[in-house]
Amino acid sequence: MMRPFMEGWVGNPSAFHALGEEASESLAAARAKVGRLVGGRPEGIVFTSGATEANNLAIKGVALRGRGRHVVTTAVEHASVLAPCRDLVKAGFDVTFLPVDAECRVAPEQVRAALRPDTCLVSIGAANGEVGALQPWRAIAAVTQAAGVLLHVDAVGTLGRLPLAVDADGIDVLTLGANDLYGPPGVGALWIRPGTRLLPQVLGGGQEDGLRSGTENLAGVVGLGVAAELMLRDGAAESGRLAALRDRLIDGLAARCQAARLLGPRRGRLPHHVGLTVGGVKGESLVLALDLEGISVSSGSACAALTREPSHVLRALGLEPLEAAGALCATLGRWTTAEDVDIILEELPTIVERLRALSPLA
Repeated sequence: MMRPFMEGWVGNPSAFHALGEEASESLAAARAKVGRLVGGRPEGIVFTSGATEANNLAIKGVALRGRGRHVVTTAVEHASVLAPCRDLVKAGFDVTFLPVDAECRVAPEQVRAALRPDTCLVSIGAANGEVGALQPWRAIAAVTQAAGVLLHVDAVGTLGRLPLAVDADGIDVLTLGANDLYGPPGVGALWIRPGTRLLPQVLGGGQEDGLRSGTENLAGVVGLGVAAELMLRDGAAESGRLAALRDRLIDGLAARCQAARLLGPRRGRLPHHVGLTVGGVKGESLVLALDLEGISVSSGSACAALTREPSHVLRALGLEPLEAAGALCATLGRWTTAEDVDIILEELPTIVERLRALSPLA
């Protein structure tokens, strides 16, 4: 017979008390580890269900506190930034969606020109997840600090891979997700500069210092802490290794596959990211053909792929519909080797040639 899960606990307050103390210690330890990764005070960490919730809390939490009715962001942000911004527009806010250049970057001067006396927040991604381009977040922080405007940075994909620290870089609010740090899915965090007031978006029991009610995902939070610790220890060396593999892939494709064109800048991009477009071939066809060869890539960001909508990022870059249809995204990781890159360089040109011969788009 199975023993009841609660056996030994019923009528034993000390057991519950000990469990609560252990949970509190685990949360505090994870908060300290994540705080070290972001380069800020651990008490600024608020645990969430993921980066999407963290972005929503950052944008709505700042805007709805009542200190301004204007938000500045860019046209190429993640859907979890753009959607709450559009929701604010419905609520009577003004949101400026800044355009980007052909390499998916926004200039600090654009941000400065967009600021108004009632601007309460600038929200920008440190890097674009579809194209891989880095944004000049430090220069933008200098602009927002001079104007007394809060800066939110979505650091998913960048944190731990490139030098980024909230205190040193002048960031007021920062989003991170566990799964992009090799941690468990379903958990993330928002770092908020101590003293910065946000309006909570999830109400209830007052957990996370009242900013995010609901029982914390303790196992996920502990996993996030371990992932943050490992990324802080190994991230810089790993990024150097991956940047070399990234360049090997980019240079090899330029030499072997003339139909492929790199998206975003050649330099100033994520160390593990290659975004490209292949003329005359649909990205979905490439994904399927490469999958048969044991190569996993995507035809856009993971979230955009679920909607099957044309990429707003590629539209913002000015790509024609046929160019956007051939978009492909390859990300390298902890287990990627030079041999893996060479397999892509061997298989992709052959697959492209075969598909272009069959495609009416070519």
